[in-house]
Amino acid sequence: MELVKRTAMELAAIATAAVPGLTPVGFAALSDDAEDFDSALVVDALKHRWRVRSPRHDEASMRLEAELSALRAFSAKVRASLPFSLPAVAGTVRQGPLRTFVYKDMPGHVPSLDELVDVGSNLAKSLGNCMAAIHQIPDEAVEVAGLPTYTADEIRQRKLNELDTAAATGKVPSRLLRRWEHAMEDVALWRFNAAVVHGDFDEEQLQISHSSITAVKGWTDLHVGDPADDFAWLSAIEDQSFSERVFSAYVEARGKAADPHIMRRAALAAEFALAQWLVKSLDSKDYERIAEAEEMLRELDQNIAEYGGQPLSVVEAPRPLAAQPETSSQKVPEKPVAITAPSINTDKVTALAAEPPKSATPQGASPQDQQDSGESADQPTADADEAGSDSSTPSKQEPAQKPADQEKEAAEAQPSADGTADAQTPARDENEPAKDAGK
Repeated sequence: MELVKRTAMELAAIATAAVPGLTPVGFAALSDDAEDFDSALVVDALKHRWRVRSPRHDEASMRLEAELSALRAFSAKVRASLPFSLPAVAGTVRQGPLRTFVYKDMPGHVPSLDELVDVGSNLAKSLGNCMAAIHQIPDEAVEVAGLPTYTADEIRQRKLNELDTAAATGKVPSRLLRRWEHAMEDVALWRFNAAVVHGDFDEEQLQISHSSITAVKGWTDLHVGDPADDFAWLSAIEDQSFSERVFSAYVEARGKAADPHIMRRAALAAEFALAQWLVKSLDSKDYERIAEAEEMLRELDQNIAEYGGQPLSVVEAPRPLAAQPETSSQKVPEKPVAITAPSINTDKVTALAAEPPKSATPQGASPQDQQDSGESADQPTADADEAGSDSSTPSKQEPAQKPADQEKEAAEAQPSADGTADAQTPARDENEPAKDAGK
């Protein structure tokens, strides 16, 4: 796929053709989904600001067309219900098969991730309310625009299919595949009501001013789907207290409609985005990004092995995976096992498996402890040191430890038996009760 790349000066010239009367007096390049778009900020003679987005390939062009449909579908009632501004397309210019879009710039500025977190709880609450407002948009607004609509079951099945594709590459660590597979097969995790989802939500799509969110842009992936997708970027932030404050405000705003497992699926989406990115890079034969994706997957795998990772599943992993929490040094015994993300912020994803909240550290230990306690209740006389041994052994330990004179007596009672046989073998022990009965 041949990529088209335009400079900020070229984009400013294109803007004059898209918006009659626009006279640029200044321009600057923007980092706005740079893999798919060339973007620039243009200031005209009247000091009005304009944002220009030019697609670099056909797929990016389709995303811009989808955003245009979405923005047109938002009725005046929907717009009035949102606590932030939406983009407005001022004009477009077609150059060959691709169209460049010019938007009126919106108030505020794009925050960095550090700035977003440092602003404090006021912005966290504003962000939670903002995300709740998006997820409360009526589904009909998206359906009328002809944009994708998925049920919870369809979303889970699509992820399972993508997991199979990622596993087939042979480049994803088996521990990660097992971890993701268990979460995707945990039916309890996927009991949620689909909602309108922004689809590309992160700090780069926000405009903030005075600790409040003034605008949200980047509606190219709007659809009805899993609300957790809009939280995936938050699960990758090292300061989990900020994410918790955002989620708390979100739950308060949505009430009973809030899904309690959103942050688990968000963590899954953030981790799994690396595998999706790997598959996408393999499809495009981008060997530099393939190598980078593989390295990031290895780092994620190592961090999860060391810290346990953020909790994903509602139902704990099966006993074979959690039976030996203390032997985490054995890192390879497991069997081998987006919508493909249009872009990925590698700076954020590398922090995915940073040391999780304290409550998540002993992941997998509790079910084993409970099961062990249940076994000890059924077998009060069992020795604690024998809990991990073969289930057939404890019932045969007592006869195998007879005194030597009793073993001699038993041998004399059966002259036909081989005198050199080991008196402690299971077969020998099982014959002894029958021999005594014969007496």
